Amino acid sequence: MAKFVLAGRADCPYYAKAELLADYLQKNLPDFRIHKITQHPDVWEEWLKELCKKNKWSHKNSPIIWRELLDRGGKGLLLGGYNEFLEHAQLYYGVTSSMTTELMKTVAQENLGTHIEKELEKEALKGLINPLQVWITSASAPACYNLIPILTSGEVFGPHMEISINLFDNKQAEEKLTSLVKEAQDLASPFLQSVSVCTRAEEAFRQAHVIIFLDDHVDKEVYSLEDCIRSRATLCHLYGSLIEKNAHDSVRIIVGGKSFVNLKTSLLMRYAPNFAHNIVAVALGVEGKAKAELARKLKTTPSCIKDVIIWGNISGNNYVDLRKAKVYRYESAVWGPPHYSRPVLSLIFDSEWVNREFVVSLKKFTATGRQFGGILAAHSIATTLKYWYHGSPPGEIVSLGVLSEGQFGIPEGIVFSMPVKFENGTWVVLTDLEDIEISEQIMTRMTSDLIQEKLVALGELIHFQPYQSEYKDLFSDLMPDDEKDLILSDVDFLDLIPQTSSEKPHSQEHTHDSEGKTMEQ
Repeated sequence: MAKFVLAGRADCPYYAKAELLADYLQKNLPDFRIHKITQHPDVWEEWLKELCKKNKWSHKNSPIIWRELLDRGGKGLLLGGYNEFLEHAQLYYGVTSSMTTELMKTVAQENLGTHIEKELEKEALKGLINPLQVWITSASAPACYNLIPILTSGEVFGPHMEISINLFDNKQAEEKLTSLVKEAQDLASPFLQSVSVCTRAEEAFRQAHVIIFLDDHVDKEVYSLEDCIRSRATLCHLYGSLIEKNAHDSVRIIVGGKSFVNLKTSLLMRYAPNFAHNIVAVALGVEGKAKAELARKLKTTPSCIKDVIIWGNISGNNYVDLRKAKVYRYESAVWGPPHYSRPVLSLIFDSEWVNREFVVSLKKFTATGRQFGGILAAHSIATTLKYWYHGSPPGEIVSLGVLSEGQFGIPEGIVFSMPVKFENGTWVVLTDLEDIEISEQIMTRMTSDLIQEKLVALGELIHFQPYQSEYKDLFSDLMPDDEKDLILSDVDFLDLIPQTSSEKPHSQEHTHDSEGKTMEQ
């Protein structure tokens, strides 16, 4: 019996032609057998190199065909490529192929599609055997309570993927976490294989495929904004070393919360350098808040508003860009099909509202985080993960905090929210968008605090000097006196410090920061 192995790049037209001929021979010759192997174009060259090295063959193109010497126990006899296989078929069996070039290309694309489908099926089966290990830090935070039902719904990781959830927090939270485990088990989700508690740092992130960072606890009292920032560096250094030591090679790390989101993301990249490319910051919470404000103004639903871009510091000085924003299914004199949209700015005739109230509302939201509850945090994290695994809606702009490489004139080396799209398991910064230039003044406002935060965290800067917002004088007549400083200048650092029930400010003495603003400690 003659058994041949036909291997090739999944999208190779010559593989397609050789495959058709091999199928014909197998169907019509009782002693002819063919085993087919396809490889994705991205891995084909490396796969072929390893195969030839193993068998001491010399071959560089797709396809490659060899004969397996079943009766001799040998390693296989290299036949060659496409031309050698055609010559062999014609010489030994009197058969050749007359497939046209166009048909070869068509079949090649079909082969690639089939290959990708099979690989996805394999991954799905693997997920049922080996569940995805999902770790959640600061798991006693309210967002975790809302996040677990979404993660176990099958919507985020797909209907064929089982997950194991690991709740990581300090020892003081163990009782609360144990209660949370029982509630998660009560869901009886077919996608949840197990849920467990971890309170020992050295065991954190073992074989983690996904790590979700929520707002962390501060274990000691802090007396200044600088101390608060430096405490994040200590935690991120610990987390980074644990990620490097324990996490799976393909781990995806997502940073959420309402305080120092960009800074924590940047520090994790620094202390877990081997995974820096797979660490992102969630900006969809701010994006969702902006869409909700616009929807209330337009008397529509937030889901109808798309392409709002969040630039800059997710939990601080940012810029909500409406230049690309669109609204779908808007009830007005002009009506169209579901895919018809209209620019948001063309429908809001109240420029005073856009330039004042809208901006103030969002600045208050990002400055204090008081409206950033567990539901919004959980939904923002889950949606970002869903896009990361399955792609964002085609043609839709998504805001994401990623490491700047100088795009849009943003300084390199800081984590900055910018427009992206998700596809093929990763994200792509949308540098080809037109008419989204950012003025130097706005860029300075957004980057100043981010750069300073990082320098303070690393001990390279002693004092943090908050950027004075250009909105301060402009909006002062809009706000009650007791809210002016809160909204229009930098936020009181105590609002940025997540506090446990046992953690209180050290005293009620008044001190003055670098701007002379009164703060209660």
